[in-house]
Amino acid sequence: MISTKGFKAYDIRGVVPSEVNPELAYALARALVTFLQARHIVVGHDIRLSGPELTQAAIRGFCDGGADVSDLGQCGTEMIYFATAHLKADGGMMITASHNPADYNGMKLVRAGARPISADTGLRELAAMVSDPDFAKKYPKAAVPGTCRQVDIMPDYISHLLGYIDPAAIKPLKIVANPGNGGAGPVVKALAAHLPCQFSFINAEPDGHFPNGVPNPLLPENRAVTSEAVKAQKADLGIAWDGDFDRCFFFDENGRFIEGYYLVGLFAQYFLKRHPGCKILYDPRLVWNTEDIIARNGGQPVRCKSGHAFIKERMRKDGVVYGGEMSAHHYFADFSYCDSGMIPWLLMISLLSTSGLTLSQMVDERIREYPCSGEINRKVKDADAVIEKLAKHFSSGLQDRLDGLSVVYDEWRFNIRKSNTEPVVRLNVETRGDKELMEQKTAELLELIGGEKA
Repeated sequence: MISTKGFKAYDIRGVVPSEVNPELAYALARALVTFLQARHIVVGHDIRLSGPELTQAAIRGFCDGGADVSDLGQCGTEMIYFATAHLKADGGMMITASHNPADYNGMKLVRAGARPISADTGLRELAAMVSDPDFAKKYPKAAVPGTCRQVDIMPDYISHLLGYIDPAAIKPLKIVANPGNGGAGPVVKALAAHLPCQFSFINAEPDGHFPNGVPNPLLPENRAVTSEAVKAQKADLGIAWDGDFDRCFFFDENGRFIEGYYLVGLFAQYFLKRHPGCKILYDPRLVWNTEDIIARNGGQPVRCKSGHAFIKERMRKDGVVYGGEMSAHHYFADFSYCDSGMIPWLLMISLLSTSGLTLSQMVDERIREYPCSGEINRKVKDADAVIEKLAKHFSSGLQDRLDGLSVVYDEWRFNIRKSNTEPVVRLNVETRGDKELMEQKTAELLELIGGEKA
């Protein structure tokens, strides 16, 4: 019996081999061909050691189902998004567990146009299909199997990425780049060949053994190496990526980690200058800075529940040019409404080159005006009970339930929500220009939440 324990809200993630294994990869591939009525599927994997075996199993499943396969080999999640749309494929499978521990792996699935397949749009049906004891009878092999070809998508992908900036306008910036031994290194180096910047690489070689830990720069303990390198080399910018590089993280010229919240506002302003009056999407966790920037620049705010499936659907529906989550996912209409960990840093070096400002000069005032706690995770026994406890305790505030619980007062607000992928609650607090109040309310909330650090 194939386990469906790894099926989550947005993707499939689980421990190898008990929850994610070649049997699951094969059956899921077969099911996906049937579910999408697919003739052409794109597949690829990140740097995890179990990736190649799972990929080969998936390829067998796709071919046995009658679909032709374009195999990208080792790649990033956004390369599957790009290739699915660019090659006009019927769907795509990225074999990755993102920032989960080294013994995990999983799959992210998209249909034509790189539209995500989430629990609400197919994952539940796929889970039922792969766990059906009559799977072989109900979904027989195709009379004519599909074929597989290796595809080098890199040249077209790099060309597309460079279209977001004018390389001739980029100044010779000094950049510290830390892929964290994930998959970003080869792509960054390919882009660097077209730029006049001086790159200093740290942990650039992809290595599924994770010699420096799982690449996840959201963890404070993973930031020091990039920060110290920026300071030691007097660089203009530091950039770090997660393992499948659909997120990138920034350090200013002083080595300070910049919360993703402030980058959403910065990129909102960038796109509003180029597309006056356009719609900008953001998530409900931290909002005041983004809303203020959108209003000042004549944009149209679109608030949306966190999570890539919700955001991509809303962007398509409302014609949103740019969407950003404070968790460092940035979405672009011209990238099939998908998130990218490469486009943001290209936009950043363009901003640094054309504005004459440093990154700290771009964000310092915004940080002072809207100080925030950053996302704080706590393991708790009953997340729903904790959220209701806070709702009752702060009943005098204006509350909404778009995503978890948001409570708003005149000078401060907070959001708490359950994780879709981990047994934790996530807290964010912000104030209007009062850092001391932010710290006080954060401490008060954490006392009420209890639990353990996650």
